[in-house]
Amino acid sequence: MNHLLVTLLVFFISSTVYAKHSLSLAEDKKSYSTERLWSDITIPWGMVQLPDGRMLATERSGSLLLLTANQPAVLIAGLPEIHANNQGGLLDIALHPNFAKNGVIFFSYASQAGEGEGSNTALMRAKLDTQNNRLTEQKLLYKGEENSLSGAHYGSRIVVDETFIYFSIGDRGSRDVNPQDLSRDGGKIYRLNLDGSIPSDNPFIDNNSAKKAIFSYGHRNPQGLVKLGSSGEIWSHEHGPKGGDEVNLIAAGKNYGWPVISYGVNYNNTPFTKLTTKPGMEQPKLYWQPSIAPSGMAFISSSKYPQWQGKVLLGSMKFNHLVLLEIANSKVIKQTKLLSDVGGRVRNIIQGADGYIYLGVDGKGILRLLP
Repeated sequence: MNHLLVTLLVFFISSTVYAKHSLSLAEDKKSYSTERLWSDITIPWGMVQLPDGRMLATERSGSLLLLTANQPAVLIAGLPEIHANNQGGLLDIALHPNFAKNGVIFFSYASQAGEGEGSNTALMRAKLDTQNNRLTEQKLLYKGEENSLSGAHYGSRIVVDETFIYFSIGDRGSRDVNPQDLSRDGGKIYRLNLDGSIPSDNPFIDNNSAKKAIFSYGHRNPQGLVKLGSSGEIWSHEHGPKGGDEVNLIAAGKNYGWPVISYGVNYNNTPFTKLTTKPGMEQPKLYWQPSIAPSGMAFISSSKYPQWQGKVLLGSMKFNHLVLLEIANSKVIKQTKLLSDVGGRVRNIIQGADGYIYLGVDGKGILRLLP
């Protein structure tokens, strides 16, 4: 009897842990519709809406486009040299909080600068001159130092608030080298001041062997990053291997475990770790099994979508749908599938300055999600 009770208790605990981190995916079967606004962009990696309603979007192959409704796309000149290499290229983009006055933007891209063959993720600040359609006053804020010939796992998403800029660099395909080593770039989320300097309260500022810009580590390939307006929390999601895509609440100095712990396996189904938990390593707030290939992440505050206010929307590149996350008390309490087939890989999601939700879909361009 005692053995049976122990077995049942172990089963109950393990089932509870699984349910906590791997919620069932309900489906909202309402017929939400979209309208395609711009089709002349193939892989819309990053996008942001300017105060005047125009869209600034990155084409991963290396073009920065200024998009106006019912007009041809305008190429923005003045970009640095970009290494378009498999998953690398021109990546995410964000506006300075005082953009309306200073015209400053931030963007991430694959750069071959520095020592070693290959490239790594870089972050640049520049001023957008919309009169002459070019970037000026370019300033490199950060560059991952360990260049790699791998075309995988550059990251990279950007979140800007009134004080800081957060951005991610993937593990660059070197899972056993970069993510757990604080002296190396890759597999990290970073935090800088808006001028590119290192915040004095960054978690590893006093660690002489660590990169001072690191905010969190032990990541695989974070391609979603968002700040929740209600709590100010920073949330991220990242690609797992085969299975084990994660949603994480990002906190200063925390280790998110990759590749020591994971809910995924190698692509050939062989294990690379036996561990899903380990002391000192953070558990995901949600993981997907099988993988959904998450990309893009937006906190919805717009009154145009009252049913989604206060929730987080992200895309699935694998299954071509959207996922709505309900977050409360620093936990994911519900996930819901929306738009069962958007018609392509959902690369990015933003809430525009006008309050509408915009989707970047590979091969289709930029769509507006109608309330």
